Amino acid sequence: MSATSAPASAPASTPSRSRRLALGVLATGMLMTILDGSIVTVAMPAIQSDLGFTPVGLSWVVNAYLIAFGSLLLLAGRLGDLIGRKRMFLAGTGVFTAASLLAGVATSPGVLIAARFLQGVGSAMASAVSLGILVTLFTQPRERAKAIAVFSFTGAAGASIGQVLGGVLTDALTWNWIFFINLPIGIATLLAALRALPADRGLGLKAGADTLGALLVTSGLMLGIYSVVKIEEYGAASLHTLGSGALALALLAGFLVRQATAANPLMPLRIFRSRSVSGANLVQMLMVAALFSFQILVALYLQNMLGYSASETGLAMLPAAVVIGVVSLTVSARLIARFGERRVLLTGLVLLVGVLGLLTRVPGRPEQAHYVTDLLPVMLLAAGFGLALPALTSLGMSGAKEEDAGLASGLFNTTQQIGMALGIAVLSTLAASRTESLTAAGRPASEALTGGYQLAFAVGAGLLLAALAVAFTVLRRPQDAPVATAGREPRPAVL
Repeated sequence: MSATSAPASAPASTPSRSRRLALGVLATGMLMTILDGSIVTVAMPAIQSDLGFTPVGLSWVVNAYLIAFGSLLLLAGRLGDLIGRKRMFLAGTGVFTAASLLAGVATSPGVLIAARFLQGVGSAMASAVSLGILVTLFTQPRERAKAIAVFSFTGAAGASIGQVLGGVLTDALTWNWIFFINLPIGIATLLAALRALPADRGLGLKAGADTLGALLVTSGLMLGIYSVVKIEEYGAASLHTLGSGALALALLAGFLVRQATAANPLMPLRIFRSRSVSGANLVQMLMVAALFSFQILVALYLQNMLGYSASETGLAMLPAAVVIGVVSLTVSARLIARFGERRVLLTGLVLLVGVLGLLTRVPGRPEQAHYVTDLLPVMLLAAGFGLALPALTSLGMSGAKEEDAGLASGLFNTTQQIGMALGIAVLSTLAASRTESLTAAGRPASEALTGGYQLAFAVGAGLLLAALAVAFTVLRRPQDAPVATAGREPRPAVL
């Protein structure tokens, strides 16, 4: 096999211990990047006070990371296929770790924003190829499902741990330590990855050296994500939003035209012929956008209505992470092996519709709101995420050929970020608008605030129903039938 014809990947005979170590490395890398995303939000007030950020400037501590991360995932995933996924993972982890040090020692807003942009670049490089490495290591459906469950749980756990850890580090030390904590994790991940991850030569740059395509997709995604994250500031119907959004769509349309005509396309459009790849990415975008209302607005409700501190909020959200972890690690892989990814995904989405449905009924007065009766049941129903995400990830990766594994991984991560950006922009804007209208109508501040949250929860439930419809109609796969014979593995996906 030549370096320019197909990637060298780990054979199926790779010892299981080595594969488990590689999974641990990939999961740790994911934990570091997810942890960083959630830990920063808790420390924002301290960062603003110490470095003198303006309210508008402070948003760029988050936006700089999101724009770099979301816009580079697709390109980084394909480059991983071309130059080697291990090389891309190592380079990305190194960039992220070095940028974390720069962020920790930042003494001005400009330096911190630049460091956050570099963190996004490094995170995109490492995250884009992680799933691609995973699916080439774990080739049997049952063990792949278990590995994806572990990987998926890491993401959910990282978000919850970040909320708790961010409050503790900021209160006990300083905000700088939310970045310094990445240094030992990043160094340990690099050292372990050098040994644990399988070497792969990649297809070679000539197999996809589409410079124009790279420029079009990166600039289009960057401008598109920028347009979305600025909706709350400028408004959805503003000239700024409509103009930048239209230009982003034109760039992305130009990218697709280029990929259909280029001799060596950066993103071969054959990847979208798979119903599982196309459907799973669309479902994920809708699901992630909807669940923004759970991840962020529930935390705001706890703080604004129940008076919880940042650390208390993180602890209050932990039951959801625990339930998701238990379901992901002990149940989801077995259910997927027995009933198929599609049925498990549908079940998880139904539970998540129930989560947001219950949240539309949260009390609007502080004296009526109680964590145990109003929010704890919602946390337990979050088990649906532990079912949906591993099944969705399996579907999103199973339809890709081996030489496109990095591209499929980058695409899956890209739609996740687009969904997150859309959720933040659209649902937060709707919630704020509803709160303003209720306040203008003379409603008490707590009821007006809760009314905004309730609208966002209702719209989120609608997005999940749309995801259910897509999953039911598009994701029809032969292996969704139950495995009749005990101990028998489901057959691999067939495009």
